[in-house]
Amino acid sequence: MTVNVQAAFENDPPALDFVWPGFLAGTVGALVAPGGAGKSFWALEAAMAVAGGDAPGSDLLGLGPSRAGRVVYFAGEDPLPILEYRIHAIGKHLPCQVHPVIAGRMTVKTVVGQCMNVMDEPTLRQVVGECLGARLIVLDTLSRFHSLDENSNGDMARLVSRLGRIAVETGASVLYLHHVTKGSTKEGGADQQQAARGASALVYDARWCGFMAPMTCEEASRLSADPEGAVPIGEGRRRHFVRFGVSKQNYGHMPPDRWYLRGADGVLLPVALSAAGSRGRRKVHREYA
Repeated sequence: MTVNVQAAFENDPPALDFVWPGFLAGTVGALVAPGGAGKSFWALEAAMAVAGGDAPGSDLLGLGPSRAGRVVYFAGEDPLPILEYRIHAIGKHLPCQVHPVIAGRMTVKTVVGQCMNVMDEPTLRQVVGECLGARLIVLDTLSRFHSLDENSNGDMARLVSRLGRIAVETGASVLYLHHVTKGSTKEGGADQQQAARGASALVYDARWCGFMAPMTCEEASRLSADPEGAVPIGEGRRRHFVRFGVSKQNYGHMPPDRWYLRGADGVLLPVALSAAGSRGRRKVHREYA
């Protein structure tokens, strides 16, 4: 498509359409996190928020999706019983009246054991056909949907470009889940762009990149979940908290980080934290401090 430069000078452009703030419709984004950090739960909850739209109580993560739309979630690692367990667990935190709203717009498919290689033309055509007109497509996790060299910038640029083709042909945003390097997890650097495992093109060629970082020992010593802010979270409880943020965003303003509490069932819910010893005066619910 060619831009009509003269028309662009003279006419107000249409408003940008964001699936959620910063994630432009029809583009490719990534969610990068260590294994076991809860990224699949986050992606399922985000998918439900998009499917639910403005239905009260459907947005557990507080993402603020712009409007409702159909979602197709491809699970490449988890079998059907696990997906059913997770959906049921999330459903307990949703109002019963939004269950049919979300179910009517959300398709979750396990493709464990299948050769679903998006670099193959027949597979590409199948994905496009299933997802035509969708608002969001989720690939969990990316390594299950190709057979290229993850450490090759050329290969990964081709892969992200392929996902961009899916986005353009379906009109959906494509979100892929990806792991970080082991080193970044040990060093507390899971929130950095360069933390993503493999070639840099996996992040640099995406238009939006979110991260999930488990709470560090240092954060646990200076942050409190106590309403009065008196008691630090401490080493014994820090594994129940995870920080979400955006490490790359090409469109719009970068949002502040936010904290989530992981329940016993794995569901992520926003939590208000404060600086330990502040007696609740300095809240860090959405902003990382």
